[in-house]
Amino acid sequence: MSTPDTFISHLVELRDRLLRAILAVIVVFLCLFPWARELYALLAMPLIAALPVGGQMIATDVVGVFLVPVKVAFLVAFVIALPYVLYQVWAFVAPGLYVNEKRLVLPLVVASSFLFLLGMSFAYFLVFPVVFKFMASIAPEGVAWMTDIDKYLSFVLTTFMAFGVTFEVPVVVIVLVRVGVVSIDKLKEIRPYVIVGAFVVGAIFTPPDVISQVMLAVPLWLLYELGIVCARIVGRAPAASEAPGGGD
Repeated sequence: MSTPDTFISHLVELRDRLLRAILAVIVVFLCLFPWARELYALLAMPLIAALPVGGQMIATDVVGVFLVPVKVAFLVAFVIALPYVLYQVWAFVAPGLYVNEKRLVLPLVVASSFLFLLGMSFAYFLVFPVVFKFMASIAPEGVAWMTDIDKYLSFVLTTFMAFGVTFEVPVVVIVLVRVGVVSIDKLKEIRPYVIVGAFVVGAIFTPPDVISQVMLAVPLWLLYELGIVCARIVGRAPAASEAPGGGD
């Protein structure tokens, strides 16, 4: 097969896998849509619990009371479909991998899904209660601390993405070592820079308070160390004579 034909076939496969991933999210979303309001109430629970007695959230947009719960339902649908979405990504790149590298696909898909969900759970159950209670405690006297539901959703999405991606660090480290991009000794050598970078990332992607910054930076550093340990166990792929895309 010529190079142009190969390129087109890759584009067709990429399109098909993207469509499968999108369809999976849409199907799950349609199943969750009737419970959109309940899903938003569950998402807002950490903030509601931190508000003063009688406090509530507000909606400044006419259609916000409808669109925001729908967005939450779509977010939950994406999270539920995430393992299948990640499988489509790995399946697309699998033909270019050696046989021994293909064996890592399923464990990496499972680990990626689990770590992303773990990061979101960490933010929801640990970070949100601490941050919201801190914000409520520093509100000036006479100020009614409330927030618009759309702005709250934007804050939650940003935080979820920050912690979800942060918790993927072990997978990234393992892949980089496995493909030979970086060595374990080099990862140890740059550890001080990673620690500083973790606090910089925490300062950028969290609210402007020290508590939430530390709660992102410390796990990021620890997950980096976990990635080094796991990469040492998995080891770098041998320089096999197997051609990419070989049989299983």
